[in-house]
Amino acid sequence: MTLLTAAPVTDVAFLQEFAQTRRYLSGRPVSLKVTPDGKTALFLRSEAKDPRQTLFELDLATGTTRELLTPEAVLQGASETLTAAEKARLERQRVSARGFTSYQLSSDGARLLVGLSGKLYLVERAGQKVTALHTGEGACLDPKFSPDGRFVAYVRDNDVQLLELSKNVERRVTTGGTELQPHGLAEFVAQEEMGRSSGYWFSPDGKALAFQETALAEVEAFGISDPMHPEVPATEFRYPRPGRKNAVVRLGVVPLSGGAATWAHWDSAAFPYLATVTWRSGPLTLVVQNREQTKEQVLRVDPSTGQATVLLTEEDGAWLNLDQDFPLWWKDVGFFWKTERNGAAEVELRNVDGSLAGSWVKPGAGFSALVGFDPATKTLFFTGDANPTQSLLFKVTDAGAPQRLETPGATVGAQLTGGNGWLAVAHTSTKAMPRHLVMRVDGTGAVVVPSVAIEPRLPLSMEILQLENDGPWAAVLKPAGFVKGQKYPVILQVYGGPRHQEVVQVLRENLVLQWLANQGFLVVKLDGRGTPRRTRAWERAISGDFATITAADQVTGLQALGKKVPELDLARVGVYGWSFGGYLSALLALSRGDVVKSAVAGAPVVDWRDYDTHYTERYLGLPDARPKAYEVSSLLTWVPQARRPLLLIHGTADDNVYFLHTLKLSDAMFKAGKAHTVLPLTNFTHMVPDPLVTERLWERIATWFKETL
Repeated sequence: MTLLTAAPVTDVAFLQEFAQTRRYLSGRPVSLKVTPDGKTALFLRSEAKDPRQTLFELDLATGTTRELLTPEAVLQGASETLTAAEKARLERQRVSARGFTSYQLSSDGARLLVGLSGKLYLVERAGQKVTALHTGEGACLDPKFSPDGRFVAYVRDNDVQLLELSKNVERRVTTGGTELQPHGLAEFVAQEEMGRSSGYWFSPDGKALAFQETALAEVEAFGISDPMHPEVPATEFRYPRPGRKNAVVRLGVVPLSGGAATWAHWDSAAFPYLATVTWRSGPLTLVVQNREQTKEQVLRVDPSTGQATVLLTEEDGAWLNLDQDFPLWWKDVGFFWKTERNGAAEVELRNVDGSLAGSWVKPGAGFSALVGFDPATKTLFFTGDANPTQSLLFKVTDAGAPQRLETPGATVGAQLTGGNGWLAVAHTSTKAMPRHLVMRVDGTGAVVVPSVAIEPRLPLSMEILQLENDGPWAAVLKPAGFVKGQKYPVILQVYGGPRHQEVVQVLRENLVLQWLANQGFLVVKLDGRGTPRRTRAWERAISGDFATITAADQVTGLQALGKKVPELDLARVGVYGWSFGGYLSALLALSRGDVVKSAVAGAPVVDWRDYDTHYTERYLGLPDARPKAYEVSSLLTWVPQARRPLLLIHGTADDNVYFLHTLKLSDAMFKAGKAHTVLPLTNFTHMVPDPLVTERLWERIATWFKETL
């Protein structure tokens, strides 16, 4: 195949600004919290082209903002440094900012806790006094105030440490933790796949602490080295692959005053995954899962004896989805629980003994995410909508009908915050980047949280529609100067897998795709079966097979869309995706060369036996029990059919989808005599936050499609 010289990309200024502003997120407030007295909102914010975040406070009465603390003031001119453990935690949380990436607020709102370069600092809000806490050597991970604000806990040297603030003296709460058996840290799959980042929890009265002990010795060790610096030893990670050994986890409870741990007792042979732990407004409660994730139990644990009582058992023939917001206890009444037992997401109220009290958010209401519960008014807040392309803000009072709370955007995120019923709201749309406000739970008293972000000047030309017969939702982005009736080459942007949607009514995720469309393409997105926020059956259609339905829905959806948008040149279709999208992009290029002419696959999973246990086994099952699921889902199976240009892009330091995936596919294609191109991103992980590399990456993608379509 002879490749023509590609036309240069246009609007390089946008691409540079997009990269330098962290995709236009820099300068926008994050980690928004209202103080318990309801007078002040605290938040983090960077400058418009600077990833380093500083701490601000907003007076809700006057609307005035002041900078409370900067990393430079804390470090007194020293450079910020991060340990490998700190970098890994930020990677798991998908945080690309630096400086203050999080902060803790004491229960009375008078003090703040911030971390920098592995050390902790206490901030007195009234006088802005900053005190360096006397911690030992090594990074302090996952810091938290005790409920009464007298202590700060954190994980250092593989144990949970406790620092009494009045004395500024540290002591161990747990003992005996080692690198291969740490105390108080969530293991890799908990952080990456379960959505649980913490490994210890204070009791509500602040007198005891529950902690996770993780035995890692039998988990396979992976090493990542920097190919540009072979003199530097590899960094080791414990990474469990499907069918192999997982970390062995148990939960202990220790008094803060000191003493031996009391270990929780449950059938860990049947339920080895400690998925969720909550100990806030109710008893110590766990969610444990079997390895296949088809069965789970909600357990109440007596902290004095470790005895566990089963409150609820959930089962699903395909898999169970986790939501770390549940169970949510309503003190002395019971707990809220999210289920898909009745065909779609539903929120139930369960009695204290676990029996069903009633349904609060019915199936079909489009529940997406919990915002919070206000026991004073018996009101539960959530985001979602029956239309999965948008999220709206709703409240349900005393199991009544959902009522919408009006916000400026079609897509919102929110949380209940502060002691006097405030909501922190982020709203966006296809015409506006995320904007933030706080308002009272009745929808009044809205105060805008100021942004210093650069606003993109690139308008979207996007149409969102649903295909016939309750089919996939689709989006089409048209180039500037679009001519009706003219044929345009197509770029199919894909993800197509669990837990992520491409077709959403937002500006940010579509900006660079609009830039790509403006290079002379029609960019198309489709959310087929397997994607969330439809029905249980829609999502679980891919159980045991990542390849067949996901690829088929993209192809049939694209063909159906071609009848509605005749400008789509279906003889010139390129595909692009990252992560699961990289997998699907490569899959389409390998298996559907009759439809796809060219593809770019970023960080693709190639052989699912090389991905992690909790994610892969949830959808494909255990390899020994379901070998055909792994065979049909592997890209290696489809290599003999390859006949289209494929560009593989992968970070060599990726500790989520390891670089071995791209090397494995490249090796198989080379030995099969199949032409392809590999672009390694040296020493980059699964994220690509560097502005220059981001800019060059999208230039390369655009050029690739200009050359091959």
